[in-house]
Amino acid sequence: MKKAVITGGSGLLGSAVIQEFLDHGYEVVNADRVHPKEALCKTVITDLTNLGEVYGVLSGADAVVHLAAIPVAYSHPNEVTFQNNVMSTYNILEAAGNLGIKKAVISSSESSYGICFSKQNLAPQYVPIDEEHPQLPEESYGLSKIVNEKTADMIHQRTGMQVVSFRLGNVISPEMYKNFPSFIHEPEQRKTILWSYIDTRDAATAYRLAVEAEGLGSVALNIGADETSMDIESRKLMETCFPEVKDFREDLSRFEPLLNNKKAKKLLNWEPVQKWRENVKQYL
Repeated sequence: MKKAVITGGSGLLGSAVIQEFLDHGYEVVNADRVHPKEALCKTVITDLTNLGEVYGVLSGADAVVHLAAIPVAYSHPNEVTFQNNVMSTYNILEAAGNLGIKKAVISSSESSYGICFSKQNLAPQYVPIDEEHPQLPEESYGLSKIVNEKTADMIHQRTGMQVVSFRLGNVISPEMYKNFPSFIHEPEQRKTILWSYIDTRDAATAYRLAVEAEGLGSVALNIGADETSMDIESRKLMETCFPEVKDFREDLSRFEPLLNNKKAKKLLNWEPVQKWRENVKQYL
C-alpha cells in the first residue's frame, strides 16, 4: 500500500482529497495545525513552517499533496501570508526531495494571474486564460503562488521529483451550491475570478491522478470546471464586465469556462464531472 501525506487535510478541500486517496487504496496521513471536524485518517499536528517537523511527518511517504496555506489575500498582513505560504511549500518540497519521495502535488491558484485581487481592475489579456497567460499579481498571496511554482521547478531540477502545481479555480464543496442562486445572474459578483469554479470532488480526482501520472516533470495546470458558475453565456459575461478584451482564443457560444482546463485534462487524463446546475437543484 502506498502512503500519501495530505497537508491541510482539515480544510475546505482536504476531506474530499483524503477520501479520494482512501477510496483508491492509499494509506493517508493528514498533516495540519488542527484536527478535522470528521476524522477520515490519522492526523499529525504539524507546523509546516518548521522544516524538522516536515521531515518527521513525511518520513516513509511515497507522495505528498500540499493543500495547506493561508487561502486568500488580505485575510492576514501581507508579509504573514507570503512567509507562511512560501516557507511551508519550500519545506514540503525540500524535505520530500531529500527523502527521495518521487511525487508531489502543490496548490497554486488562478489568483497568480493577478485579476482576482487586483486594485487596478486588471483585465485578462485573452480568454480563456491558459497556463501561458502572464502572471501579474499585485499582492503577496498571488506572488506566493508564483514563488511556489518556481520552488517546484527548482526541486525538480535538483532531485528529479515530479511536482505538479494546480492553479485552482474557485473551490466549491457540495454544500456551497446553495449559494449559487444568489449570483448566477449577477455578472459583477464573480468577475474577478472569471466566474470559475471547481468542485472539491473533481479537484480531488485531479490530485490523485497527478500523483499517479508519470513523466510530467514540473508543470503548472489550471484546474477548473467545464463551465462557468453563471447562468449567463460566457461571451455576454465578457462583453458586460470586460468589454475591452477582444482576444477570444476559442468560440464562446455557450457557458464555456474562461479558465482553460484543457492541459490538465490531457496530461492527467482527467475529466471534471460535477455540474452546478445538477447540484443546485436541491436548493431551488
